[in-house]
Amino acid sequence: MKTILITGSSSGYGLETARHFLSNGWSVVATMRRPDAGLLPRSEHLRLLALDVTDPSSIAAAVAEAGPVDVLVNNAGIGVVGAFEATPMAHVRKVFETNTFGVMAMCQAIIPGMRQRRSGVIVNVTSSATLAPMPLASAYTASKQAIQGFTGSLAHELGAFGIRARLVEPGYGPTTRFASNTEVPATDLIPAAYSDFAAPIFAGYANPGPTTRESDVAEAVWLAATDPSDRLRYPAGADAVALAKAA
Repeated sequence: MKTILITGSSSGYGLETARHFLSNGWSVVATMRRPDAGLLPRSEHLRLLALDVTDPSSIAAAVAEAGPVDVLVNNAGIGVVGAFEATPMAHVRKVFETNTFGVMAMCQAIIPGMRQRRSGVIVNVTSSATLAPMPLASAYTASKQAIQGFTGSLAHELGAFGIRARLVEPGYGPTTRFASNTEVPATDLIPAAYSDFAAPIFAGYANPGPTTRESDVAEAVWLAATDPSDRLRYPAGADAVALAKAA
């Protein structure tokens, strides 16, 4: 039985991915800052661990308790919405600490074991914003773009050791509570000078048309984790697939 460790499993894409792998007979280590099994099915193959990807001691403890991992899914992420001009650098750094440096730290913690076993898959979840950058999300987009380049480079480094690095690029999914973890209302970061520009964008967010489902992302992660090819990118959701084809 293979083992997958998923960060950010308390809701959204991470939660659905944990469910998907459990239903397919995997051993799942579902991690989150405050472990809560309420939304996951009871299973002898499920372990819940506390993990804050911005805390080195938390990472070390979780990885040690998890034991050998066949697949790492770096899904934990936060966002901030607003005009960059009005976004305090403290908020920008908070986004990068989770979305960029947290992913890198998890990779550094997991890679040695995979390298010794000469097998493993690292799946980094980014965003279709890396394919078509969204307005009013510059810090978020930059944090995810960094992981796009990082993962491509990592794939070259680790291939010689039998380790595959992959990107899953979800489209727009309003159920992911995009900016909730930063606790910064978007309206606080829209100066009056941007009001006319921002209004139609927020209207579009409220009525986006076809969106990416959580199951779309779980299925893309599954494909990325089990595909034996050298493929790097896996767009998730019809909107992301269309953007990837146009890129």
